[in-house]
Amino acid sequence: MSSLPTAKTSRRQFLKHTALAGAVATAGLAANPPVHAQGSGKIKIGVIGCGGRGGGAAQQALSTGKDVQLVAVGDYFKSRATSVKNALKADFPDQVDIPNENVFDGFQNYAGVIGAGVDVVLIAGAAKFHPFYTKVAIEAGKHVFAEKPNAIDAAGIHVLEEAVALARRKNLSFLSGLHSRYTAQGQALVEQIHNGALGEIRAIQSNFLRSPYGVRGSYEGMSELDFQCYNQYMFAWLSGDDFIQSLVHNVDRMSWAVGKFPKAAYGMGGRASMIDRKYGSVFDHHSAVFYYGDDFSDNFRLFAACRTEDQCYDDYNDHIFGAKGMADWNSASIRGEKNWRFAGSHEGGHQEEQTALFKALRNGGRIDSGDYAVKSTMMAILGQIACYTGKMITWDELYNSKFEFPPSPEKCVAGMDPPVLPGPDGVYPVPIPGSNPWW
Repeated sequence: MSSLPTAKTSRRQFLKHTALAGAVATAGLAANPPVHAQGSGKIKIGVIGCGGRGGGAAQQALSTGKDVQLVAVGDYFKSRATSVKNALKADFPDQVDIPNENVFDGFQNYAGVIGAGVDVVLIAGAAKFHPFYTKVAIEAGKHVFAEKPNAIDAAGIHVLEEAVALARRKNLSFLSGLHSRYTAQGQALVEQIHNGALGEIRAIQSNFLRSPYGVRGSYEGMSELDFQCYNQYMFAWLSGDDFIQSLVHNVDRMSWAVGKFPKAAYGMGGRASMIDRKYGSVFDHHSAVFYYGDDFSDNFRLFAACRTEDQCYDDYNDHIFGAKGMADWNSASIRGEKNWRFAGSHEGGHQEEQTALFKALRNGGRIDSGDYAVKSTMMAILGQIACYTGKMITWDELYNSKFEFPPSPEKCVAGMDPPVLPGPDGVYPVPIPGSNPWW
């Protein structure tokens, strides 16, 4: 990794712990002592997963104060862990102190980072492992930031629920990377909606349309397993596919806005143009409709679509249609009976969520993203499986199925055969909607 993303957002600690924020719950502000490793005056952090978001989250955590110290990094590929270590050392020379023995690789890199004397673990590897790593870290008494998606299947949701419950019992923080809830403009827009600016909400249109992302190709001599881990976003067993990876942001903030989650969904999708080997085993287009009433006859629908195809129309936004007007998420504005637009500066959320986490830890508090992390992630999984199967899927049947993209995280070992392999033409198979449900 030659460079790291630079936070464009303000460092100001704007986040207020209110019902409006919907993003953070504080508990035990007086009961929990501030987190500083062994009275050293330092908050020691470790990073699991050293791609763009792992390095970015570490950079943003270090930016919250001189007392944050990076002491361990891990990634499936040691070269990436070393690259992030070196880049962050250059940017934060007094806050990065990582001996060579604290640079971990392979499927077991998480164990090394968690066991390296850290106080906080930042998790941003392949999404398949997020709930498992989260639970292991919390069991070890660590505060956790876990990048989205927080799970990719129903089995992972159950592990995440266990981790969240354990964090609450141990008074540990769990922060989800669903960062939209930490933006000032998002909070202000949601407040307007909750105060009735749109009237009765009738429909939502959510889009995440863009060119393929995370397409890295391969190096000469790379094994099939290494190729797939290097291109994690292209393989559903590692990433969950694009509905879970991308639209999870949209469905999270729309669920925040409307204050509820769906009962069922149906969808459609497939692979139309991105069929080369480098595009792996994922769909290049998805579309799903979410129902909220018990009998699927309610007056409200959420329509969500994502696409990763070249030379097509791109759009990343949410439009909320109500009886009194329409809200636009990106511009944080409402047009209708009473027009409104957020007057402040727009913030990205990545820096703000880290600022909130470390502020809470310094003050002896905790952050708890558990409720919306579980439910918003489950909603994205519901949409994904509805697209894969072409069936109407209810929330309860998918949740109770404990469906899992095999193999289980703890069964992933060096040298194993990946669960999906290319055909004779070099193209990977994808799910076929309408076939027998495979979950």
